[in-house]
Amino acid sequence: MKHQDTVDTRSESPREIGAALRQLRHDQSMSLQELAKKSGVSVGMISQIERDMANPSMRVLTAIRRALNIPMQAMFGDEKSDGGDPSFVRRSKRRPHIDLGSLQKELLTSGGNHNLQIMILTLSPGGTSGDTALSYPAEKGGLVLEGEFILAVDQQEALLQQGDSFVFDSSLEHSIRNDSDRTATILWVIGAVQFDRHL
Repeated sequence: MKHQDTVDTRSESPREIGAALRQLRHDQSMSLQELAKKSGVSVGMISQIERDMANPSMRVLTAIRRALNIPMQAMFGDEKSDGGDPSFVRRSKRRPHIDLGSLQKELLTSGGNHNLQIMILTLSPGGTSGDTALSYPAEKGGLVLEGEFILAVDQQEALLQQGDSFVFDSSLEHSIRNDSDRTATILWVIGAVQFDRHL
């Protein structure tokens, strides 16, 4: 859902996360029940997400992605660069993105499977990463580009405002929320450890 105070220069429509997950699951010939067991997410919730009847939280999306053992780019439906650009380049007009309701993710990392993921997160007023904290082996960091948000890590909270930066061990429980009345835009970096990619 777009907000009028946010200028969107992207040329492509947001990825329908439900259709993407359904296709990724079918590609692995995995039933809803198998994915539910591996991810710890209920069959009903996965079914609702796949039919675009529910927006998954970051925790749920991460659990499903890890259960499918797929890189972050697959969630975005990322395609190889074209137009003669080197593989290390991502043009601004070709940034894939997904809409999770009050949270949008825009992928900045170039095509291919990388240990480092760079995104822009757009967190609407009242938006959160979900009701349950995230926790998985990686390092995360970022910079607040606009607005403000609250980052909670290991039961400590910090209000981060434009220009503030952060780095933390994401194996610790963490979450984000926007208690303000302005949209927050965050440069978000994930340095996944090798173990995370081979589960």
